[in-house]
Amino acid sequence: MTNYTIMTDSSCDVTDDLLQTWQVRAAQLDVLVDGEEAKKNNEVDIAGFYQKLRDGKTARTSAVNIGVFKDVFTAELAQGQDILYLGFSSALSTTFQSSEIAAAELREEYPDRTIRIVDTLAASLGQGLLVHLAAKMQQEGADIETVYRYVSDNKLHICHWFTVDDLHFLKRGGRVSAAVALVGSMLGIKPVMHMDDTGHLVNMSKSRGRDAAIVALADKYGQTVMDKNAPVFISHGDCIEDAKKLESMLRDTYGVQDILIGYVGPVIGAHSGPGTLAFFFLGEQR
Repeated sequence: MTNYTIMTDSSCDVTDDLLQTWQVRAAQLDVLVDGEEAKKNNEVDIAGFYQKLRDGKTARTSAVNIGVFKDVFTAELAQGQDILYLGFSSALSTTFQSSEIAAAELREEYPDRTIRIVDTLAASLGQGLLVHLAAKMQQEGADIETVYRYVSDNKLHICHWFTVDDLHFLKRGGRVSAAVALVGSMLGIKPVMHMDDTGHLVNMSKSRGRDAAIVALADKYGQTVMDKNAPVFISHGDCIEDAKKLESMLRDTYGVQDILIGYVGPVIGAHSGPGTLAFFFLGEQR
């Protein structure tokens, strides 16, 4: 039986059109830019958003609250659907905790329905890649428990590697110190970072210049890839040419065929800034 709905949230950075194709529902986080009226993540003009950041404006985000989760979950449960929710890393947002509380309350109201909640320990198109793999299994006929076990067992094989163009955005979020941001910017140092097994962002190495950082990203694929037939997702903070450069390296050097490129959405981009370049794949280890 496949009478269940896969749900996620907008930090997965998958477009609404693609989520609809996958038959996945998404709860929306809010984004607020320099005192403007808060907007749902999918209501933000993404190119305009990044231009505002370049112009010096600041952005804040807010998690999905318990009430919103109860509403979106109830809409499915009331139609007789079970729910498999794949949530934004609990290390980066309170969104997942809100989903847990909502699910616990709704299990009492709908004792005959199944609600499975997974902390993906992922973000951006890393979360999106896990959602994609789950949706593909569902479309092939897998039941909710089979998909739940798969994503729980494989979420730590979703590798997240990224670099940023401006360290000051990471400094503002407490990811690097002010001194590191200042010196790195002066010397053209670009960090190569990843998301660890706890869902936190970790600085792994440094490259001198943007091109070297992109090469370093591609190298990570060759070092740890688990399944070369699995898709690779690339997300970018309004730097499509760099995303295409990384795509070409992956195709030419490693023969990767299935590559999806998309934006780093406002929820993640507010903290990583314009020029963020990230990619995600199935690896032996994160």
